[in-house]
Amino acid sequence: MKRHNQYRLAVITCLLAFCVILVGAYVRLSDAGLGCPDWPGCYGKMVVPVNETAVEAANRAYADRPLDQGKAWKEMVHRYLAGSLGLAILFLAILAWHGRRHLNQPLLLPTLLLLLVVFQAALGMWTVTLLVKPVIVTAHLLGGFATFVLLGLLVLKLRPVGSLHAFDTSRSLRRWVHFSLLILLLQISLGGWTSTNYAALACSEFPTCYAGSWWPEMDFSEAFVLWRGLGVNYEFGVLDNSARTAIHMTHRIGALITALTLGLLVWRLTRPDSAPLLRKLGLTLLLLLALQITLGITNVLGHLPLSIAVAHNGGAALLLLLLVTLFWVSRRYE
Repeated sequence: MKRHNQYRLAVITCLLAFCVILVGAYVRLSDAGLGCPDWPGCYGKMVVPVNETAVEAANRAYADRPLDQGKAWKEMVHRYLAGSLGLAILFLAILAWHGRRHLNQPLLLPTLLLLLVVFQAALGMWTVTLLVKPVIVTAHLLGGFATFVLLGLLVLKLRPVGSLHAFDTSRSLRRWVHFSLLILLLQISLGGWTSTNYAALACSEFPTCYAGSWWPEMDFSEAFVLWRGLGVNYEFGVLDNSARTAIHMTHRIGALITALTLGLLVWRLTRPDSAPLLRKLGLTLLLLLALQITLGITNVLGHLPLSIAVAHNGGAALLLLLLVTLFWVSRRYE
């Protein structure tokens, strides 16, 4: 396959990875993560049981979790999309190794992506078998984000010559990009932990938490326990309100730190003496940051509307891709 076609396939695969992130968020936020109690099938089938006989057989086999067809279909659509993504990444890896003798053919990225998607499949299985354990679900979320941004980097490496102009970046700017990326990664991890512990609605007001309190009662000792043993069903959460509030408030503080950090990066990128491309990236970052803050506040005030919550996940993925792009460019021209 010619490099141009390989580039187009990488773009399509990257878009598919973004769709998988959005659908995965939708499944998680609509409490459909255990819509199928087994893996990789659903009640022992590769499609959701629909006729009366199949439904009765499914309910007999899994008496403790009767079939909810709506939730089951949500979960299976996510699995179908994730499986398609895995096949596309496998194809990209095969093409890379087949053309490994060609000049500037990326080889490490497609290989890493293939290994990552295999690990993601394992995390998807453990999400079900370990009953949506927060540390596993959060790791699965981060793995999805990593898949998306690595595919974005592959697109950059395969891009047509001349579509991205080189520019010089100062050492201090490069360091700030690296620091901003670290802060954003920590905040995304906090966001995943907040979602998987059902702590997004622990505070119902903004900028206060609830009942006009800026610093309510919180239990940090329970909020960030990563492992609570096996056999615990984490659907709908196991923490009391004080621990969930601690998680939520930590995420809010992280959001403030992230906003200040990225805001300073925007200022550095959009200065009059910056390269035109840097200014464009800085303005794009500003728009994404403003949108993400708005979505986060709307989630609280609107009591977590499903569409807004899903968009908040997508915004985080786009912010991460933009910062990783800046990171790659700054490293490339050191």
